Amino acid sequence: MSTPRLSADPGRLLACLLAVAAFAAGVCAWLAGWRLGADSAVYRAGALTLLHGEPLYTLDRLAALPSWVALPFTYPPAAALLFVPLAALPPGLAWGIVTTVSVVSLAVVVWVCARRALVLAVPALALEPVWKTLFLGQVNLVLLALVVVDVLGRRHRFSGVLTGIAAAVKLTPLIFVAHLFVTGRWRDGLRALGTFAGLQALMFALVPRDALEYWTHAAFDPDRIGGVHWIFNQSLNGLVHRASHDAVWSGKVALLIAAVLAVPSVWLVRRLHARGEALAALLVTAFLGLLASPVSWTHHWVWAVPLLALLGTKRRWVWAAAVAVLFGSCVVMLVPNGGTTEFTWGLGWSLLGNAYVLAAALGILGLAVRELRLPLCPTAAPQGGAPRRS
Repeated sequence: MSTPRLSADPGRLLACLLAVAAFAAGVCAWLAGWRLGADSAVYRAGALTLLHGEPLYTLDRLAALPSWVALPFTYPPAAALLFVPLAALPPGLAWGIVTTVSVVSLAVVVWVCARRALVLAVPALALEPVWKTLFLGQVNLVLLALVVVDVLGRRHRFSGVLTGIAAAVKLTPLIFVAHLFVTGRWRDGLRALGTFAGLQALMFALVPRDALEYWTHAAFDPDRIGGVHWIFNQSLNGLVHRASHDAVWSGKVALLIAAVLAVPSVWLVRRLHARGEALAALLVTAFLGLLASPVSWTHHWVWAVPLLALLGTKRRWVWAAAVAVLFGSCVVMLVPNGGTTEFTWGLGWSLLGNAYVLAAALGILGLAVRELRLPLCPTAAPQGGAPRRS
């Protein structure tokens, strides 16, 4: 039997070309001094700050940042440790490396969720959460790939570890630890939780002051990363803050709505998983997490990629087109915003300005209503790999 060559698979070739193009763009950004990758610059600065023994959270701006970036370090202290490889690189090249890894991660997600149809990674670049993630040098696609591979891949003795690592970089993936427990994967969930806790314990041993500052103050201060009422915060918290003009009770109301929405969401996850629709169950958890998080910037919504993959494989073309238009139209970038502009919206602007939030909430509720009419018919094996003992 002859070994298949890379050239025989246009999807693989396109994925490789995209990764090479991303690295080449990073080299050009470094040599030309382009101001790309504000967030990758923060990752690099956090790693340098950690190595220099300077405080991570008590300053509004890290000294290691380039002059054109003025952002605080908002991630758990374990993230700074995991970003240490970036410390050896200049900012422009660091952006290129993060972007290259992100493009590879995008290909991995498409490979797992779209039945290896890697060619779909190219149109996915047109989605606002995806191209904005690449432009900023964010790690959203990397975290997405870690969770997708961990949850949907074949189970083994290390299942759950990648989810724990993802949660150690950003706290929001902690919801996927809960997903593992809800779907009956107790050992995997415990490994994920243990990995996350172990990394936090390591940071308490290495940088106790930073770790204490983060877990007693920085982690509970959403305003640290910008105004929560800004349109680009597409979470329930952002919606309520916009509607209430930043009323002091907004966060509590948003949390209450998220708690109510969690009830049908957990029921959906259990039903879908029992029927063998592992990807659909994972997406319900993902979008609930985006809604419930105090801050979900639009570039966090990269879960649109596996959603489109699912709709495509099920041949739900009308719904796939609607999702593509929603996330590809940049609708939230076209609505007046900034300062207190969000407080002046009427009904029309409010619907457009909260498009991601409303679509996700209505999607979960609509799916729950649909599920009520369907019988529970488990299949032989869940999507994303045959069940095995963990």
